[in-house]
Amino acid sequence: MTETFFYQRLMSIFGEIGLVWTPEKERASPVVRRIFLPAGQEKIEARIREAFPGAVDRAHAAVGRIIDRIERYLKGDAVEFSLDYLDLGICGAFQQRVLRLEFQIPRGRVSAYGALADRLGHPRAARAVGTALARNPFPFVIPCHRAVRGDRTLGGFGGGLKMKRALLEMEGVRFDPRGRVQESHFLPKKMSILS
Repeated sequence: MTETFFYQRLMSIFGEIGLVWTPEKERASPVVRRIFLPAGQEKIEARIREAFPGAVDRAHAAVGRIIDRIERYLKGDAVEFSLDYLDLGICGAFQQRVLRLEFQIPRGRVSAYGALADRLGHPRAARAVGTALARNPFPFVIPCHRAVRGDRTLGGFGGGLKMKRALLEMEGVRFDPRGRVQESHFLPKKMSILS
C-alpha cells in the first residue's frame, strides 16, 4: 500500500518553508515527516514533490498549530516545541540520539559538535554528529542551528550561514568581531542534558 503525503507551506522572513505530513492511523493527529528550509530561488513546492511524489497540498488543524509555532518562533517568540509529532523513525539510531540531544539545547545557548559527541559517549565522532545534524529533517523544531564548530565559528546549516547566524542572534546569542560565537553562550561542561 502506498503512503499518502500532504504538505503545507508558510512564508517567513527567510523565504517559503514547507512541512510534509502524513496521517497516522494509530494516533489522532498527523505526523510530520519533514520540514523544508528555503533554498534560494528554488520553489519549495517543487522540492517537496521531488522528495515526496504525489504529495497533496492540504491543511490540517494540528499541522496548522505546528506551523503557527514555527511562525511565532521565526518572529522571535520563545516557543516550546515537542518531538511527539515528529516521525523520528525515519532516522537511524545514531541520528536519533544526536537529534534528541540537540533538541535539549536551550534557547540562547550553543554546543560544539565535539562536545555533543562527548555527551553521546563518542568523543571522536564530531564529524558524524555534524553529518547527523546536516541531515536533520526537522529544522526549527530540532534546533540544529545551535551546534557550532569547536573554534566557535558557525560550521554549516541547510538554510545557509546567514540564516543560522540570524536565528542565533534572534535567540540572544552574540558574536565577537571575528564572527565567532561568544564563549558565554556555550553550554557549560557540567550542564546536564540527557543523551
